[in-house]
Amino acid sequence: MPETEIQELIGTAIGQLAYSYAPYSGFRVGAALLAQNGRVYTGCNIENAAYGPSNCAERTAFFKAVSEGVRQFRAICVVGGPEGRLDAYTPPCGVCRQVMMEFCQPEEFEIILATGIKDYKVYTLKELLPQGFGPGNLSKESEENGPGNIEIC
Repeated sequence: MPETEIQELIGTAIGQLAYSYAPYSGFRVGAALLAQNGRVYTGCNIENAAYGPSNCAERTAFFKAVSEGVRQFRAICVVGGPEGRLDAYTPPCGVCRQVMMEFCQPEEFEIILATGIKDYKVYTLKELLPQGFGPGNLSKESEENGPGNIEIC
């Protein structure tokens, strides 16, 4: 992915920090999700007093895109920190990584973690979720490869 495209995603994700609703943790997160069609979907974290109904920025962006019929993605940028200060990289939580696994090719989908426009690291989903469980594990081909290939939780 070209550096200019990465920097645009970072800028968009940083802009989402302003929309974060984080009155309990104070930890603001913004995300910018790049679809294969070139459109960018944004997200911020939205907390809830009951905690369980809270939603991460990454999932907010994915759910917005999927709710509009988009199912193919190239990359996501995630930024965050206490009160929106970008002091360290903010990797996606396990639940968000699992949502990415549902819609993305682990070897190709890129996750950009940034603390600024020029300070970032790029990982593939496979690097952040090795041995991830996804739709392929439930396919007919997996079943034909023998028992133990399908895990039902």
